[in-house]
Amino acid sequence: MKINRLKALALASATSVAALVGSVANAVEIEYWQYFFDARVKAMEQLIENFEAANPDITVKMTHFPYADYRTKVAAAIPAGEGPDVVQLFYGWLNDYVQAELIQPLPADVFPAEKIDAEFFPMVQAMKDGDQYWALPTAVRSLALFYNERLLEEAGVEPPTTLDELMAAAAAMTKRDGAGNITQVGMTAGMTAQDHHWWREGLVRQMGGEPYADDYHTVNYNTEAGLKALEFYTNMFMGEDPVTAIGFMDEPQAAFKAGLAGMHIDGSFRIGALDKQRGLKWGVTELPATADGTRSNYSSYWVNAVTTKAEGEKYDAAVKFMDYVTSDEAMQIWLDVVGELPAKPSVGMTEANASNPVYGPFIRGLEYANTTKFADESGQRQLMVEMVERMQLEGMSAADSLAVAAEAEQKLLDEYYTK
Repeated sequence: MKINRLKALALASATSVAALVGSVANAVEIEYWQYFFDARVKAMEQLIENFEAANPDITVKMTHFPYADYRTKVAAAIPAGEGPDVVQLFYGWLNDYVQAELIQPLPADVFPAEKIDAEFFPMVQAMKDGDQYWALPTAVRSLALFYNERLLEEAGVEPPTTLDELMAAAAAMTKRDGAGNITQVGMTAGMTAQDHHWWREGLVRQMGGEPYADDYHTVNYNTEAGLKALEFYTNMFMGEDPVTAIGFMDEPQAAFKAGLAGMHIDGSFRIGALDKQRGLKWGVTELPATADGTRSNYSSYWVNAVTTKAEGEKYDAAVKFMDYVTSDEAMQIWLDVVGELPAKPSVGMTEANASNPVYGPFIRGLEYANTTKFADESGQRQLMVEMVERMQLEGMSAADSLAVAAEAEQKLLDEYYTK
């Protein structure tokens, strides 16, 4: 009797192993590509593990590349019928990917536009064309004001809540040597970092304007509001009592990490690097409002999309994977591991997340954030750099330099959208 039971158990075990082997052999394999960033890779490994456990007939192979090589690798692989079935891309690259036929629209039965419009933060609608979405994020980013707790305490000031308080706090934390050279900035500055986003979508709107019109096809900041925004910004380093200097320690984030900057505007993606900085005590608060309480913020994000390489059963598997990585569960995992913000209010605006002392200011900022639809982000950023340089190096007035920048950017947009 015991021998019969052992035979039965052995037969059942063999059958289970055979079924498992058969299941693995018949599994559909899809590829997922993203650029290399350690926390992002770890988060995606966890998402893939969860997805494969729930979908044993699908395996996901992840490949990642250094950021500098990423776009080139993607552009070469997909047209050759190789590479990813699901790909990560920066939201500002969407038009390029669509025009190059690297990605395909998401199926409306799984990703209905009205459902996405209702469930995601509004900025993701930049991924929509008509009634279809091309891509969706797992996480989004916004800006906030980082501050050095030690320098604030030393200067006897509190984290600012308004733009006027920002300037007063920055002045209190600025230090100079005997020759008058700034040795510690109260506030970082530099259009090459996040300031060009803060100026466009933050300050211009807070001064009563809109940076662009016609769905970001028309420059709209050569106005009184745009001039006020530029004068406020440049007054930080060109006013009678500068509180910062362009190029101080080369990069704004470097100055803050070194403990030589009182405040610094940056994205939520900076949290991980600051956590690793030994000896730096920092906090974070929402971007300062105007005196009447007007707030504005900028949001950016990386999205996932199904590539044109995905066909047949690989396409079906890719759609399933996309559905999971844009779920509430995936967004919470991404927040916990990477520190980037959930793309849905249902996850981001929970009591625990919205009130978190580190993530909370960024998450709350999403409610009043706007996303710039770039034609050429690096080119448009460079025009903002040059706008400031003309004032600093050539002595051009703010009004004249603003007009030159607006004309140059409009030409860039016209050429892009004409093509």
